[in-house]
Amino acid sequence: MISAAKLIVLRSFTLYLALLTLGACDHASPQTDLQGSALGTSFVVSVVGFPAELDADVLRQDILDVLGSLDKLASTWRDDSELSALNAALSIDWVSVSAPFCDLLERSLEISRITKGAFDPTVGPLVNLWGFGPAGTISKPPTDEDIVAAQHRVGFDLVEVDCKEQLVRKDVPDLYVDFSGWAKGHAVDLVAELLDSCGVENYMVEIGGELRISGHNRKGRKWAIGIEAPSTSERVPHAILHVTDTSVATSGDYRNYFEHDGRRYSHTIDPRTGRPVTHSLAAVTVVDASAAFADAMATALLVLGPEDGPELAQELGIAAYFLVRDASGIREIATPDFDTLSAQ
Repeated sequence: MISAAKLIVLRSFTLYLALLTLGACDHASPQTDLQGSALGTSFVVSVVGFPAELDADVLRQDILDVLGSLDKLASTWRDDSELSALNAALSIDWVSVSAPFCDLLERSLEISRITKGAFDPTVGPLVNLWGFGPAGTISKPPTDEDIVAAQHRVGFDLVEVDCKEQLVRKDVPDLYVDFSGWAKGHAVDLVAELLDSCGVENYMVEIGGELRISGHNRKGRKWAIGIEAPSTSERVPHAILHVTDTSVATSGDYRNYFEHDGRRYSHTIDPRTGRPVTHSLAAVTVVDASAAFADAMATALLVLGPEDGPELAQELGIAAYFLVRDASGIREIATPDFDTLSAQ
């Protein structure tokens, strides 16, 4: 269900579209790009009309500090993170956690509830079992017995939170929580909050393919975001979305996978079955005010598939865009909220 390599809104193409034809525009506003590495990926923060009272180097360091704090809170790759401490604690007693950590867990569990487990922050044992987590890759599928054993450690209803008291409790000692399907979107939201607090009005934040856009681009127009075609052999755009003051996240099944005996196994793991999805839905793009919500919901809708995914998105009023494989190629499904957005 989750993967550090998830990147469907193509970074280079996205930035290319955002700057498209600007070289020929005499009246383009100046743009400052702040770049770096964090959370096991890279980030780009593009600011149009950089405020004179701000120092770009100082702002870049502030961004790194924000992302570093989140990494120490929610990383499964570092032993000293708060998340790793919770996972390592073989206890079913209530344990104290920080307020930001409890809020992160509580919000991710809410996505689990409204998607009936299609998104699940406890799916880590299955992700690791299938070779898509910190434990490393595998060359062949796990056995049915191993899958069943891992499923005993998976279930969003096996963790309880009391954020008023800043407490968390696991119902099974070796429950493993993983925020990978939520953390990058949350990181985008945090950086956007930082920019807003600094008085930055026109920007695009991109971290690991998750985006937040505010104001206008250098041409004074909405930002142009490329949605990649679901192809394993090339990186080309399928659609272009013009948006502002919102977030965009895409999840797909075709960039991170392994093959065995002629069959491809996607990194998109369905927590309810313990196995990679096998349906025809190739990618889902979600547009929402919250990058964290868009990130998690794109993952959940991809797990749900080409019928249940659009149905839930429409029921919840989510702006979602689905790319489905069929005999003729790629079929598009858009919710009414997405159609309204794209028509603006």
